[in-house]
Amino acid sequence: MSVPAKLMLDYVFDHESARAGEVLLTQPTGGDRVVDYTWRQAVDQARRMAAHLQGRGFAPGARIAILSKNCAHFVIAELAIWMAGGTTVAIFPTETAQTVRYVLEHSEASLLFVGKLDIWPQQAGGVPAGLPCIAFPLAPATDFETWDSIVSRTDPLPGRPQRAPDDLAMLIYTSGSTGTPKGVMLSFAAVTAASEGIVQNLKNHMGEVRSSRVLSYLPLAHSYERAWVEAASLVQGSTRIFFAESLDTFLNDLRRARPTIFASVPRLWLKFQQGVFAKMPPAKLERMLRIPVVGRVIARKVRKGLGLDHVRLAGSGSAPIPAELIAWYRRLGLNLIEGYGMTEDFAYSHTSSDTQNAPGYVGVPLPGVQVRLDASGEVLIKSPGQLSGYYKRPDLDAESFTEDGFFRTGDLGERRPDGLLKITGRVKEIFKTAKGEYIAPAPMENRLNAHPLVELSLVSGVGRPSAYALVVLAEDLRPGLAHPAARARAQDALARLREEVNQGLAEHQKLGMIVVVSEPWSIENGCLTPTMKIRRHRIEEAVAARADGWYQTGASVQWA
Repeated sequence: MSVPAKLMLDYVFDHESARAGEVLLTQPTGGDRVVDYTWRQAVDQARRMAAHLQGRGFAPGARIAILSKNCAHFVIAELAIWMAGGTTVAIFPTETAQTVRYVLEHSEASLLFVGKLDIWPQQAGGVPAGLPCIAFPLAPATDFETWDSIVSRTDPLPGRPQRAPDDLAMLIYTSGSTGTPKGVMLSFAAVTAASEGIVQNLKNHMGEVRSSRVLSYLPLAHSYERAWVEAASLVQGSTRIFFAESLDTFLNDLRRARPTIFASVPRLWLKFQQGVFAKMPPAKLERMLRIPVVGRVIARKVRKGLGLDHVRLAGSGSAPIPAELIAWYRRLGLNLIEGYGMTEDFAYSHTSSDTQNAPGYVGVPLPGVQVRLDASGEVLIKSPGQLSGYYKRPDLDAESFTEDGFFRTGDLGERRPDGLLKITGRVKEIFKTAKGEYIAPAPMENRLNAHPLVELSLVSGVGRPSAYALVVLAEDLRPGLAHPAARARAQDALARLREEVNQGLAEHQKLGMIVVVSEPWSIENGCLTPTMKIRRHRIEEAVAARADGWYQTGASVQWA
């Protein structure tokens, strides 16, 4: 693959000069207070921290870790690490002490930046004794040396420090939905090429714009946010990144940012919809949207209520989104498109275009991306953002690539003649029932998740008489289920939903029952990854002992 003419740091240094006074980062600090960092200020702080890191004598390519929620100093620290000759290792801010320790030890991290965190007391024990640590300005109280004290006494690193195209820019550890996190190695050439492609894609959708605004709230430790928000903004230069302060202030943070580009994940798009339905019943909203003049007014009010009235391009990624949900947002006038990418290609693979899009499809290959399906239907990708390999895992490298260099995504897909790709499931998620027939859970889960009653679902049934679905009910419905009448209505609705999902399925594929879980799945209880994907195997193991009893009752809807 060709090497970009400019690498990431070249773009940064060019913007430092040409856009010195323009605001790059806006960080809320409590209440209505914010701190703005211009390009000059952000890069100056990065240069000072880079000089400090170089002064510590770390080896070239040293892994330097960041454990922090999204904040301005996450971006500034990453620039400092790159300028100093290091490789960034970002850890999800919700990880347990055990995973924090694993990533730090596996990556052989030389230093850790500790930033804005909600559960630091539970994580602190995962930091190996003797590992140097530096606290960001918004970090919890620690005994670590502070960022501000270091940059205040350190002269900035001069000039334009360079990195080679093959140098590692990042080690991104996967969120571990199927087991131990894997360290994905991404070079400066790959990160830059993918970011350049993302910027061009945004221009194709929006045209040349003088400035854009984004809200950064999905984890920067994940490739989706890192590529489409941070790295693309560093290449483009004219995008201002706002940060969210907390979950409680999210709506105010969104209204402050007034984003023109907004990316989210299916679970949050669903929660936004459920919030709208809590204020206006779905049937009434649909009737009003169909009235020509009134419909436009209502749609605009809904978008404004969500804080998305300035959005010119909205994206969904990280997991499949129900086609019905995309269609609903488009009826509101929101240009919501689905994309597809992986950590292993720095989230640079497929996206929809203005002329090539369809609900349920993840789009067409982005420029420079090659794609094909193998005989089993697995999607094979060769991307400009492709990983160099898995850190310390040559065995995985051998398994993950074809002889001609295509990456085995593990996703099953279908392609239309016009190139549109539909993801139909995961190779490893297909299971066999006791009848010896194979079942792909993803299509059924997508239909379940599209129903207003359901927030999340998981279809399983390995070695069982039939498939079953575990469902988490929508958050706004849960409190009322203590009332017998409300519970009965929900049970009847779920029974009808099971029949709807089963329509058109072969007999061996049909859901035998729907089981409503008592404890909602969350990151905190280990059922969701930090990027809100379900931890399938963990959930299946947790309910395995109760599954026999469910089948014995024979009820089509049950309450766990």
